[in-house]
Amino acid sequence: MDDRVASAIAHWGPRFTTNGVTVADFGRVTQGLEHWRDWCAAWSAVAAEHEALGRDALAEGRTLSAGHHLERAAIYYHFAKFVFVEDLDQMREAHANAVRCLNDALPHLSPPGHRVEIPFEGSRLVGVLRFPSGGAAPYPAVLLISGLDSTKEEQRTVEQTFLERGIATFSVDGPGQGEAEYDLPIRGDWSGPGEAFLDALGARPEIDADRIAVWGVSLGGYYAPRVAAAVGDRVKACVALAGPYDFGDCWDGLPALTRDTFRVRSYAGTDEEAHRIASTLTLDGHAKRITAPLLIVFGRKDRLIPWRHAERLAGSAGGEVELLMLEEANHGCADRAPWHRPYTADWVADRLGTAENP
Repeated sequence: MDDRVASAIAHWGPRFTTNGVTVADFGRVTQGLEHWRDWCAAWSAVAAEHEALGRDALAEGRTLSAGHHLERAAIYYHFAKFVFVEDLDQMREAHANAVRCLNDALPHLSPPGHRVEIPFEGSRLVGVLRFPSGGAAPYPAVLLISGLDSTKEEQRTVEQTFLERGIATFSVDGPGQGEAEYDLPIRGDWSGPGEAFLDALGARPEIDADRIAVWGVSLGGYYAPRVAAAVGDRVKACVALAGPYDFGDCWDGLPALTRDTFRVRSYAGTDEEAHRIASTLTLDGHAKRITAPLLIVFGRKDRLIPWRHAERLAGSAGGEVELLMLEEANHGCADRAPWHRPYTADWVADRLGTAENP
């Protein structure tokens, strides 16, 4: 097994299985996978099996099952293209399949999802909006921001924890992510994308624009505080999960797969240029402008972002701060999801004035 396959399995196994990949499928795909060049094809092949289950269910009118199968296929296709930047044609095909499957699943999810497209800088930003089944509109909402190698296709299990508490969810692809990664490079300043997402969300009659939170994971755990710092009281709560305070400071300790992915999605020509761009992803001078209540969730055994970045943000933010440090958790804390996901959703629901069980 080459180092890149071993690194992907070691770093991300819990994330895959927590976010929708069955344990059996994870073992079936990765067992005997020796070369990174085969990663995308191996995951795409199993994704196609789940897509076929979904297409058959649709043809037979079993729409709920179709939605489940197709959203799972989307996740598998997403993980096929995950940090797979050595063959961009394969990566883009897998990504197109993930988008197609999720789009076809959305009407059949419970509750359904709605695709939202937002014009932005000559291109577009795309999100998935879902409303809780219980309660009545207008709903409070949470903007969900992914990281370097995650997209809106990966967020179903995260969405569910908020939806169960009466909070609408808006999972988005920002610059350098998912459907925006081909036109808009990664950027340190998220004020523009953040405001565009909040404007689109707040314009919906089903959403209470005075009760919106923002949540982010990994690089999204950096983007979310940057949004909160930029928009002031438009955001009533902010969650930063496993985000860097200064991404450039982390560069030398990052796995090669992560550095390569950042280089491609930041449109950098060299590793050195990518490092310079990474250094613009910093909360220096911005954290003090965060006035919304801030929950920082971090794993002390994070192998990508040193845990002291969480303490640095906690000590710099301008408003109420809570730091939830999970002693045994790795990057993203997917390996300890029960210890933070329900608590995070409860914390957000409390700040948005939402009953825990609508």
